[in-house]
Amino acid sequence: MLPQIDDDGATEARSVKKEFERLSSGPLTGLRLAMLHGQMPTDEKQAVMTAFRARQTDVLVSTTVIEVGIDVPNATVILIDNAERFGLSQLHQLRGRVGRGKHASYCILLSDGGNERTESRLRAMTKTSDGFEIAEMDLQLRGPGEFFGTRQHGLPEFKLADVTQEMDLLQLARADALDILRDDPRLNDAAHRELRAALRAQLGDSLLLAQIG
Repeated sequence: MLPQIDDDGATEARSVKKEFERLSSGPLTGLRLAMLHGQMPTDEKQAVMTAFRARQTDVLVSTTVIEVGIDVPNATVILIDNAERFGLSQLHQLRGRVGRGKHASYCILLSDGGNERTESRLRAMTKTSDGFEIAEMDLQLRGPGEFFGTRQHGLPEFKLADVTQEMDLLQLARADALDILRDDPRLNDAAHRELRAALRAQLGDSLLLAQIG
């Protein structure tokens, strides 16, 4: 499994197309390889997965398109290259693509990160197979990013709280938010006017409507 389809020239991350060519003509010569990524037509992707499930393919070189919804009981090994580029929750989802049958299975993480933070994150994957625990560790190690923005990791700039140390409070806040969205999805009730105004200040009118419908 690789993080990108083509080499983009901007990073050193390996790509599906390049690794497929390298493995086919090098280390895995003689095995039946197939390539799978999100830019392929739906029928072509389905044909690749059908062949893999039927054991007509030995090795699948893929992007994260296999992250969910893929059930191949005879798949026993997944190797994730550039594993430092993924969150722990995503790695956990990818790991779940193997071990679905009766045979012993293995998830191998390769990383060029070479720093203590990266090693700590990847070691966390060996401590548990519980998805909820991994999600909490991911939040603590990477931070939740911006709640109203585009940054996907790092700690938000709260002055008085460390959200990664307040998991119970965060879960309560999430439950309250889901209750509000269920009962008043457009935030039209008088009790939610201030909340709607705060969201409008953060998101703007057009994005706010897109978010709450």
